[in-house]
Amino acid sequence: MIEMTLREIADIVGGTLHDVSDPAVTVTGAVEFDSRRINSGDLFLALPGEHVDGHDYAGKAVASGAVAVLAARPVGVPAIVVEPFASAADAAASRSYVLAHDTDGSGAAVLAALAKLARASVDRLAAAGLNVVGVTGSAGKTSTKDLLARVLAPLGAVIAPPGSFNNELGHPWTALRAGADSRFLVLELSARGPGHIKALTEIAPPRIGVVLNVGTAHLGEFGGRDAIAQAKGELVEALPPTGVAVLNADDPRVAAMAARTRARVVTFGQASGADVRATDIVLDSEARARFTLHANGSHAEVHLAVYGEHQISNALAAAAVALECGADLDTVARALAGATVDSAHRMDVRTRPDGVTVVDDSYNANPDSMRAALKALVSMSRAGGTPDAPRGRRSWAVLGEMAELGEESVVEHDGIGRLAVRLDVDRLIVVGTGRPARALHQGAVMEGSWGEESILVPDIESAIALLDNEIAAGDVVLVKASNSAGLWAVAQHVLASGEQGTEAAG
Repeated sequence: MIEMTLREIADIVGGTLHDVSDPAVTVTGAVEFDSRRINSGDLFLALPGEHVDGHDYAGKAVASGAVAVLAARPVGVPAIVVEPFASAADAAASRSYVLAHDTDGSGAAVLAALAKLARASVDRLAAAGLNVVGVTGSAGKTSTKDLLARVLAPLGAVIAPPGSFNNELGHPWTALRAGADSRFLVLELSARGPGHIKALTEIAPPRIGVVLNVGTAHLGEFGGRDAIAQAKGELVEALPPTGVAVLNADDPRVAAMAARTRARVVTFGQASGADVRATDIVLDSEARARFTLHANGSHAEVHLAVYGEHQISNALAAAAVALECGADLDTVARALAGATVDSAHRMDVRTRPDGVTVVDDSYNANPDSMRAALKALVSMSRAGGTPDAPRGRRSWAVLGEMAELGEESVVEHDGIGRLAVRLDVDRLIVVGTGRPARALHQGAVMEGSWGEESILVPDIESAIALLDNEIAAGDVVLVKASNSAGLWAVAQHVLASGEQGTEAAG
């Protein structure tokens, strides 16, 4: 965040100063909503949560070095106080993620103030040369954000969110990490309904907007792919005439968004007409792609360090942005070759000492990302085939429920179970007791002549017990579900048990 006095901040957010002896005191640090992370010079954000209210930690935050608190009521220490919303309708209009725990509208009011502060900071920085890059899509936002941070780094300092910090809190919080030395601000934009992406673009107006795909994530909330496409296109509608819309030429719904923007359009994909495209694609034994990158009449060879064929599209999107920002093709190719996905539980591939490979993709799941992960699993396991073992390594898919699919949930889960059979996954463990989990298991059973190859277990502990008994050296284990399922615990246990087994053997 650029340095601002408490008086400046109060004027920006429409708040009043309470218990402030000197309005000229300057916030020189970050904006933080976790009192445990406060450092000297920070501004503490008081938000109500499910179990605790940030207002109750205001004193602790100031004692830890916070200059003041952004709050919805006086808290007995220096504070900028904003008025809670007058009605539930006004609070709901802010689309605040804390509304479920926000009985008096205070959380929504503080978030609205945070958005105003972020906008003021970004506007000043953009006038000084900050490039704001927005990324949206049904799948791949976080992976692409991580790739963008790597390919833009040779051009200047990059600010990007940790993990999937892409909602009404994470978006302005990330924007406020940008400072005078930042050249690029890379932001994810998520949506749970129409107008959400538009609202995020108003917090940090992008100059470059990337749309990756239109899939089935949040299908239940939107009601169909056309509605999802309409919402994702809000990003390119927000771009200025001097901006750049980076669109996936391989997705017809995304390609059609060219008609919805005033910005110049750059396309990426495997289509022959794409401005930035990949040819000669080959996957190695760990499902990492090697391809020829074409752009601006030149080409370069790329060997990705990230896993899965679906990462090619994400890499092309990142390359297109970097090229638009002034990078040359060879620099982009080198950066992509060294880039990893830094966010936790997203195609995180690790191998135990006994050769068991664990693919932890448990942070989130929708039908598109589930299909991509299963294909990567099979590619990794089959790559090790020999004349004596033509099927290669044994593959395990430990899958949980995909959230927010609405009326399509049973059909989509059934389809993933059937796909596991068609891809010839060796063993499928479905975790859960709900209808979606049962549909996933039943789809696998009905698709082929599977017997015990597909097993439905009620909980994480049961999945762990089964794996402990049956996985063997050299197996490949994919763990994937929506984050709410908590299946990351399975991946962590399998990795840890491998280390313990090595120590015991030694």
